[in-house]
Amino acid sequence: MNKFDQTFSMLRFSDLATERDLRQAIVEAGQLCYSLGLMPSNNGNISARMGEDRIVITPSTLCKGRLELDDLLVIDLDGNVLKADARKKRRVSSETPMHLEAYRQRPDIRAVIHAHPAHATALTVAGIPFPEDVLPELLEGLGPVPTTEFATPSSDENAVAIRKHIVEHDAVLIRNHGAITVGRDLEEALVHLERVEHVAKVVVMAHGLGKINRLPPEMLGKLHVLRQKMKSGI
Repeated sequence: MNKFDQTFSMLRFSDLATERDLRQAIVEAGQLCYSLGLMPSNNGNISARMGEDRIVITPSTLCKGRLELDDLLVIDLDGNVLKADARKKRRVSSETPMHLEAYRQRPDIRAVIHAHPAHATALTVAGIPFPEDVLPELLEGLGPVPTTEFATPSSDENAVAIRKHIVEHDAVLIRNHGAITVGRDLEEALVHLERVEHVAKVVVMAHGLGKINRLPPEMLGKLHVLRQKMKSGI
């Protein structure tokens, strides 16, 4: 049996989820992100909103593929630690302000993933804008993905850099650094992250082959309409 089989459903949760539910969901998401190469080493952070004013979040400097439930912290929307295992002495990540900014700007979301997907990050390093006119599933399932200006990692600059983008986008690339995706739960945030990395990988491979065929303009319009229908539940 796959080690994830027993806990897959934990990625999906509502505003009624308990603290333990959210801890289990974050641990599962960390295992998946690490196994998929989206969070190598101890990179990245994962969080989930608990109630209206608390966040369960991964701490600093831990590999997300080897998290335990009591490694996680509970903080308020100002970043103050409300709950932490005293024996483990875990510290708040310096990337926490970026998560808090996303929650402040998006009251509709309950999950944030900051990851380091290799191909998506490579596009920002190469100065190649993330294309919305290559694969139809991007516009159908996610929409455009903007790229921030340069921001110093492990500082409040990342929070400022994503601010104007995260209001209207569920995925944002952080120039030369990584990506942030948001969702109603960790399932949705992870799906967005995987989609971004898949599109980026296809684009990088196509560049290597020497040619990229773009979707025709008339298809782009249809995909935008389809996405709006999907979002509104029509």
